[in-house]
Amino acid sequence: MEAVHDGELIDIHALVMSFPFSNAAFAVPLPAENQECLLYGLKQLFKQAGGVPKSIRIDNLTPAVKKTRTKLEEAQLTDEFLQFQSHYGFDVQICNPRCGHEKGHVENKVRYIRYNFFSTAPIMESFDDLATKLALQLREDQKRLHYEKEVLIENLWQQEHKQLLYLPELEYPIFKEQLGRVNKYNELNLDKTLVHIPNASRYSLLHVIVTWDQFKVVSPDGELLFEDFRPYMNKRRAIPWESIFKTWIAKPRVVTHSRYTKYLPGRVHNYLKVDDLLLRRERLMMMANLLVTHDMKRINEEFYELIAEDKLFTQRDPYGINWDNYDSLAPNAEGRLPHE
Repeated sequence: MEAVHDGELIDIHALVMSFPFSNAAFAVPLPAENQECLLYGLKQLFKQAGGVPKSIRIDNLTPAVKKTRTKLEEAQLTDEFLQFQSHYGFDVQICNPRCGHEKGHVENKVRYIRYNFFSTAPIMESFDDLATKLALQLREDQKRLHYEKEVLIENLWQQEHKQLLYLPELEYPIFKEQLGRVNKYNELNLDKTLVHIPNASRYSLLHVIVTWDQFKVVSPDGELLFEDFRPYMNKRRAIPWESIFKTWIAKPRVVTHSRYTKYLPGRVHNYLKVDDLLLRRERLMMMANLLVTHDMKRINEEFYELIAEDKLFTQRDPYGINWDNYDSLAPNAEGRLPHE
């Protein structure tokens, strides 16, 4: 799915866990679908639920299942997932390949969450911020009747919650350590992205420690050479404002209820929030012209400078103010107002 962070689009993945008896669900947004994100996401889901399910049915996702079930052999879990499972004490049921009906409840819940909470891209400050918002929404969603039992979901969840296992006292550390080499430009290949590591060419091998959102590069002597967010944490796509503004110019009335309006930065949003449709259309045209050479973030930051340079002036004042009235009320040389 998509979310908006700092005025730009970001792709996110939501890990969903549903409980068929009560129809309660929990979800956590993640930046990718690798093993570190899966285990971190499960840990967060257990915290949201306040316990660990006795048994979890999972799909044949690669971070958890290294070999799918055949007619002669059972499915095999990855070593990392087995260690995670042993720490939390739950049983695992693995679905058959290409048998979505075996986990139909959670498939429907994924669809429900997407259509109800991600119909438009939510605004997020961070993944933790979006996770908190989503958890609150799903907790509020429990205050509705079960689709079949005609009982509030939150009442059914209170019964089901009593069957959960207790959370372990010690948290399970989720990270992966791997060896890496840099090329002649001191670049390390991580997540299919070349990352520059200063002073790394002195070492033939490097230890790379990755978590769900960050990574560290350590020398064989234990010296920390570099740390940063994983490359996929910085992947952004610009909102196509130019095409959006072309649509708005043709239909200026839609600006107030467009799905994109909430993504406008504050100064630009106020600039376009006028009742006069002719004036609004003029401002939209000025903005469209500026977007050819400026991005939306820059326009918002330099808004007053652009006003001063007449780049956001329309035929009327950009704020609908007749400055002639202010000039006529200006104090004279003696500090007195006209007709005073």
